Amino acid sequence: MGAGAHIAWFDEIGLGDREQVGGKGGSLGELTRAGIAVPPGYVVKTSAFERFLESLEREAPVRAAVAALKADDLESITACSRALRRRMEGAELPGEVLEELTAAQARLVRAGTEQPVAVRSSATCEDALDASFAGLQDTYLWVRGAAQMPERVRSCWASLYSVPSISYRRKHVFPEEHVAMAVVVQIMVDAGTAGVMFTRSPTTGDRSVVTIEGAWGLGSAVVGGEVTPDRWVLGKITGEISVREISDKLIQHVPAANGGVEAVAVSEERRRVACLSDTQLEQLSTIARQVERHYGRAQDIEWAIDRHSGAILLLQSRPETVWSARDAAPIAKPQQEHRAGGGSGHRRRDSRAGWRGGRIRSGAGADCARAGAWLRSLSSTLRSAMAIRAHGRRSASTPRRPSPLPR
Repeated sequence: MGAGAHIAWFDEIGLGDREQVGGKGGSLGELTRAGIAVPPGYVVKTSAFERFLESLEREAPVRAAVAALKADDLESITACSRALRRRMEGAELPGEVLEELTAAQARLVRAGTEQPVAVRSSATCEDALDASFAGLQDTYLWVRGAAQMPERVRSCWASLYSVPSISYRRKHVFPEEHVAMAVVVQIMVDAGTAGVMFTRSPTTGDRSVVTIEGAWGLGSAVVGGEVTPDRWVLGKITGEISVREISDKLIQHVPAANGGVEAVAVSEERRRVACLSDTQLEQLSTIARQVERHYGRAQDIEWAIDRHSGAILLLQSRPETVWSARDAAPIAKPQQEHRAGGGSGHRRRDSRAGWRGGRIRSGAGADCARAGAWLRSLSSTLRSAMAIRAHGRRSASTPRRPSPLPR
């Protein structure tokens, strides 16, 4: 059943609807339609964002202001970000958007209950095969009450104009007119254990294994880097566990009393205990392979296990980009350089090798340099995102304002 011009439910959408529901929304819809368990929810489509932006642009430019920024002018980017976010967070939602949002929330959350939801940014440019915007926009966890929804949606929209997000787009020359934000709203999972898994080794690029990382509590502690997770590596064919690393898990994220999440100490007796059983590892590995088969490429997956039912639910699946980008990088061939005017023949360019698939390939100096620049750029972006994330975590314990937790 359709929900209107500005709302779509997960079972109505897929990856082909990215322009209307963003990368995260498209992925959750795709997983739902593939029969993989995800928490139920809906998406506030990009049409609502466009309607909102249209009203703001009547007063002053938004997209043109960002497009005019230089990628290396951090001072101007910061000033522009601050001004745009202030404008967006202080503006009212258009009437028809608010009406549809209110109706969708009433359908998702049973009347008279305080069922918590996650409100998650879903940009049209995130989770693509050739770029990853993960961590650059905001997510709000454990949001209670329909009255908070307009504010959370506005805050997600405004996070498209965070300093890290603007910087990334300007650095990679994304056309602003093609960038928009949808917002995912879904039931929160009260997770006893949560984490991430990769259908290709993130350290070696090995395609024959599934790497699983997890910790106690909500997955935001793992994603935010606040806890060293347990780690396992399982063979896709044999199921053999070749790596079993159980860490000292000092903290876990749990729901805060007034919304959002907070970090609490893990009890001494649980700190060094594995957060997953071998049976759960086998189940997670099976789901990871199912998702990879569905998409036809390696995936980076977020998962959670409900503390009450024991059900495994997927919160997101995105293409793995680091090793895939290395695979896709062109390999330069050795070239001959002829000396002008003839003379003594030619000399061969013999650039030092670049890494690809664990092997050194000759003649790839330029590719190696480009890869190095890309990695430095990614590192800078991630450091900025972690700073935003740290700020969000500090805000998490503040009553009335669930903290933004990017990813």
